[in-house]
Amino acid sequence: MKTNNINFDDLTFTFTETRSMYVTKCKRGDNWNTGELVPYGNISISPASTVLNYGQGLFEGMKAYKTDGGRILLFRPEKNAERAAKGCLRLSMPEIPKNVFMDAVKKIVKDNSDYIPPTEKGALYIRPIIFGSAEGLGVAPSTEYTFIIYCSPVGPYFKGGLSPIKLIVSTDYHRAPLKGTGGVKAIGNYVPGMLPSGNAKKMGFAEIIYLDAAEEKYVEEVGAANFFAIKDGNIITPELTGSILPGITRDSVIRIAKEKLGMNIEERRISIDEVMEADEVFCAGTAAIISPIGSIKYNNKEHIFSNGDVGNITRKLYDILTGIQFGTDSDPFDWILEL
Repeated sequence: MKTNNINFDDLTFTFTETRSMYVTKCKRGDNWNTGELVPYGNISISPASTVLNYGQGLFEGMKAYKTDGGRILLFRPEKNAERAAKGCLRLSMPEIPKNVFMDAVKKIVKDNSDYIPPTEKGALYIRPIIFGSAEGLGVAPSTEYTFIIYCSPVGPYFKGGLSPIKLIVSTDYHRAPLKGTGGVKAIGNYVPGMLPSGNAKKMGFAEIIYLDAAEEKYVEEVGAANFFAIKDGNIITPELTGSILPGITRDSVIRIAKEKLGMNIEERRISIDEVMEADEVFCAGTAAIISPIGSIKYNNKEHIFSNGDVGNITRKLYDILTGIQFGTDSDPFDWILEL
């Protein structure tokens, strides 16, 4: 049996093999049943599987935290279950039941609990995947589906923790069109972003900002995170039009800003020109949590939002959110599941 000899001080946001993974399968037309833990390892799949040929699959991203007292905390896992279920329907896969999803998450975290670093060093990243695993030459839904969860200890997504990052706006690539699958965590949504993201990193930027595909005017997402702007005490974030992923951290930030800080929230289209007039900007997601944006380059011009400092509201949102996630503060929203 694999044991944990990981140095948590050296963690980055990369994959590290752990003890086990969770697996269950479902035939088309049948219902999902709870699965079992097996030793982590490679899986066997047909070259003709629909996931390899047509990208029929989705994934989720979650984190488990360990407090100084040894408590193990999950942040809003039921929301990941709900999003995965909706995504299954959009991708013509059997809807994953919440009880099966939650059973899998609890089992994988408990079995690999010794891989969870202290909160000041990182978290246990949990990766559920649902995909068409049977052969199928024609463009049609698979006859069999597989649900797997694996996990890995990780460090910060962006180096430097809560320090402002530099972004560049893409004028050559789009993330997702309207009425497509941008609102689903489909596996095929992410590979097109590797080239523009990689190019941005080569130029010294942390990530890329995508504009809408129709008018190339309105901000949609930051790589794999949701975007927020603060102007005159109001929080503005792109509305969920179907091309933007309904992030769980996004929803959490909105509720904290509204209910804890008493701020006005505007979910609407926001142009890149309007963004440049904002007081603070940041992105939010499971991996990044909240990352302040220090500068944005657009059309060969760089707009500076901060010189290394973190905006007052951004920091308040980060402190409240992580206080709940890490178990150091109270949880007024009942978001935490303790194992």
